[in-house]
Amino acid sequence: MYKRVRLKDTVEVPPRHLADVTPERVKRLLQDKLEGRMDEEVGSVVSVVEVHDIGDGAVLPNRPGVYYEADFDAITFDPQMQEVVDGTVVEVVEFGAFVGIGPVDGLLHVSQISDEYLAYDGENQQLASTETNRTLGVGDEVRVRIVTKSVDERNPRDSKIGLTAKQPGLGKHGWLEEERQQREAQMEGN
Repeated sequence: MYKRVRLKDTVEVPPRHLADVTPERVKRLLQDKLEGRMDEEVGSVVSVVEVHDIGDGAVLPNRPGVYYEADFDAITFDPQMQEVVDGTVVEVVEFGAFVGIGPVDGLLHVSQISDEYLAYDGENQQLASTETNRTLGVGDEVRVRIVTKSVDERNPRDSKIGLTAKQPGLGKHGWLEEERQQREAQMEGN
């Protein structure tokens, strides 16, 4: 879920920029420091939008810059447990597919894609059903539910989001359309 949130953080202004401690300069420094960072409380910082207030600077011993506390707005992406999201398959591996959901990727484990057995086809970067003609590959659009979330603030790339597509209304968009058409055909037949 995307949110606009009000945050506070401290930013170091290097000596060469001390004559230019403006909201725009502080915004750029905050962007460099925070964008792409994952935090347990706010999620992933997508963009620093606007700096509202810059506090008084503080000097720390043996540090060349001046530290300012800033009050600012940011756009964040905070995936919520049980949230249903649409995403794009960005990588397929033997054990499942990585799905881009906003600025982060989640793992759709092969056991959470379908009740059918899916074989890994590394040459074509896809998982293929041995029972039907269904495949899941890079670039496919999917609807998934977030079922696990583990945030690593020190190393955001090590954060893990687990996904499922085995519930009604979830899965590859093409599969969902097939299921809808089958239901309509059954209703017309009754």
